[in-house]
Amino acid sequence: MNSPFHIVFMGTPDFAVPPLNALIEYGCNVSLVVTRPDQPKGRGRKLTAPPVKIAAETLGCPVIQPESVKTDEFYHQISQIAPDLLVVVAFGHVLPEKILEIPTYGAINIHASLLPKYRGPAPIQWAIINGEAETGVTTMLMDKGLDTGEILLIQKRPISPDDTAATLHDRLALDGAEALKNTLKGLDNQSIRPISQQHALSTYAPMLTKKNGRIDWSLSAKKIEPFIRGMTPWPGAFTFYGDKRIKIYKAAIKSMNTSEEPGTVVEGFSDQLRVATGDGVLLITEIQGSSGKKMNVSDFLRGHPMPVGTVFT
Repeated sequence: MNSPFHIVFMGTPDFAVPPLNALIEYGCNVSLVVTRPDQPKGRGRKLTAPPVKIAAETLGCPVIQPESVKTDEFYHQISQIAPDLLVVVAFGHVLPEKILEIPTYGAINIHASLLPKYRGPAPIQWAIINGEAETGVTTMLMDKGLDTGEILLIQKRPISPDDTAATLHDRLALDGAEALKNTLKGLDNQSIRPISQQHALSTYAPMLTKKNGRIDWSLSAKKIEPFIRGMTPWPGAFTFYGDKRIKIYKAAIKSMNTSEEPGTVVEGFSDQLRVATGDGVLLITEIQGSSGKKMNVSDFLRGHPMPVGTVFT
């Protein structure tokens, strides 16, 4: 295989933009960028282009936005280009096997985990929620399974104690771009050989919905703290105070014991919010009420006092 590679790129969100830029930097010929259709956003429901479309147009790459990737029309569009490779990053569609068979050298996917761990749509969030010390990105050859293809390259990344899904996402997007360039280089000089995944070691990172963000106070403080970070910024960790929904953005584990029921506000300094858990106490540091904006908990408590004995559910 000789560079420059002739590539069709498929991707949609912010995570896919650095890898698209990396292809251009590497000298690839990106013949076509495929992304999802524009979506209504915000209160005005204005149609908004996905980040990959904006980036592709800036780079001068042709763009299509098919409603479906299962039509004969889409198949013929890709077939006529006859790419060396497909590069797929957070596209949002499951590609039919016949599409994967079009490129001469296969389809490369960038997945934000150390495969075979955390296959599926939410690997960044679940790695944080489960308290992993490290994660990373994997480039692989796509097959008809979900993140089951042969591994090309793995690049590891430590998860810091204050990482949220947002901060880790941004670093892994840049790591994905670097891994993609290294993968292309390895394919170009034949130093990379695909390796089968150890399927018996696989784990799954299911899609998150809004309801998944509800805090279970019966869990330990050591489990709830990374849960909050993994749920930030979306779908967001929340609890209820009566019928009012309270969002919690940041918290810390407090070294103290309590016999209070989980979810109960316990004694602390007047500008602090300490909550009993199934094991230990959580110190809430950043919060948002049912109306209003995100704020430091000391500022929040001045307008919304929560005395000892208040119960979150």
